[in-house]
Amino acid sequence: MAQQTREQWGTRAGFLMAAIGSAVGLGNIWRFPYIAYENGGGAFMVPYLVALLTAGIPLLILEYSIGHRYRSSAPLSYRRISRPAEAIGWWQVAICFVIAVYYGAIIAWSASYVWFSITGAWGEDPNAFFFGDYLQMSEAPGGITGYVPAVAWPLIAVWIVVLAILALGVRNGIEKANKVFIPLLVVLFLILVIQALTLDGATTGLDALFTPDWSAMADGSVWVAAYGQIFFSLSIGFGIMVTYASYLKRKADLTGSAMVAGFANSSFELLAGIGVFAALGFMATAAGTAVDEVATSGIGLAFIAFPQIISTLPFGGSLFGVLFFASLVIAGLTSLISIVEVVVSAVQDRVGLGRLQAVLIVGGLIALVSILIFPTHQGLHYLDVFDHFINQYGIALAALVVLIVFGWVLRRLPAFQEHANSVSSIRLGRWWRITLAVVTPVLLGFMMWDALRTELTENYAGYPTGFLLTAGWGVAIGAIVVGAVIALVPWKRADQMAAHDRERTEGTGQVHNKEEGH
Repeated sequence: MAQQTREQWGTRAGFLMAAIGSAVGLGNIWRFPYIAYENGGGAFMVPYLVALLTAGIPLLILEYSIGHRYRSSAPLSYRRISRPAEAIGWWQVAICFVIAVYYGAIIAWSASYVWFSITGAWGEDPNAFFFGDYLQMSEAPGGITGYVPAVAWPLIAVWIVVLAILALGVRNGIEKANKVFIPLLVVLFLILVIQALTLDGATTGLDALFTPDWSAMADGSVWVAAYGQIFFSLSIGFGIMVTYASYLKRKADLTGSAMVAGFANSSFELLAGIGVFAALGFMATAAGTAVDEVATSGIGLAFIAFPQIISTLPFGGSLFGVLFFASLVIAGLTSLISIVEVVVSAVQDRVGLGRLQAVLIVGGLIALVSILIFPTHQGLHYLDVFDHFINQYGIALAALVVLIVFGWVLRRLPAFQEHANSVSSIRLGRWWRITLAVVTPVLLGFMMWDALRTELTENYAGYPTGFLLTAGWGVAIGAIVVGAVIALVPWKRADQMAAHDRERTEGTGQVHNKEEGH
């Protein structure tokens, strides 16, 4: 069978920019500062660094090794390891599909708020403006009714940008875009942090964030929170890094690249913590309240607390708002590009479509679903439930299954370690296999058990049971079913590709993949 030449990154720096761009997303800016604050402040950095070294970077190296060794998308890479494992890859593709459809909406909101920062459109009540005037959110979830043009148009623009970058390919699209976006993001956020540090009360906010509560170290939930933050912020567990690493050239420093990407991501999270809590310290001082009364995360931080801060600033409020929301847009775009690429790459491998065809068909379908659901009065309800369930019972669970299947059932960790060591500057020892076979699965398993225990005790966010069964459990379980069904469907082209790949792998002694691509 004639095979397409697999695309490649132009430079290692291009790959690193893309990997860092995927990891640095909305969660770095609006989740990490609050998680650190709630879990021991400065003391949280100890379990956080332990989690980075014993789970984050080891998992990055594993995904890099799989992608680089088999030079394929996640489903085909897993298929080449073991035929039944292909289902895990399609499960991860389905997870990426779900995340992509709602992630674009948050970027669209952020883009709108860049303009609102200039006009001060939220007025005296950012809360009422966001939920009422802007999103026009319904009081309760249900069938989709109504359409909100103010959300729809920026969402369409987001998808045009994302699909255009993906259509240009790995080297000319994704790599070049990240080489512009990541330095720009760092510059914008550095300016924002400097401005935040000059505000009255900034030191109050930083004291609240960094004052260590060493007693928190004895709390198991703090360690679980640290592992959870590392896990969800590094883009591991849903096929992104397998896909990105598959575009690397034969000579690639996998362990060194994982170290750089891991520490770059954590450095940006620390920078975000400084900027966010300096601003929250100013807000608390201006209102005459304690920092814990204004500290929040997620949508509440971005679209309610920060507009309040911007409105309160004596000067430079518009600039501060533009910098903050532009940073959200850029961080979101680089992550969304990587998420959609997982689906595009998998479909290309499966049916042999060209890059442009795959982007238009697959990316177009994702964009269409996104545009049909989220610029509606019920959009935020669906986004909230999709995000909660696909994160807890999609990404984390899929990664746990990968580690159990590859580490315990198939016992392939030594082979991946050998491959990584053969091309990397930093050699892996037994510690790497121990972290992936014991430490990370145990922590992930505990996270699953703890989340399920809470989930089965009370309805998430008080939503009706019927809504959670369809939009929550239905989506999470549906992703698993989709993965299993696609893997079971006979597909001659995919079978020929897998057989051809196995022959070439066996012909090279299963140590190095000599070809530059398919």
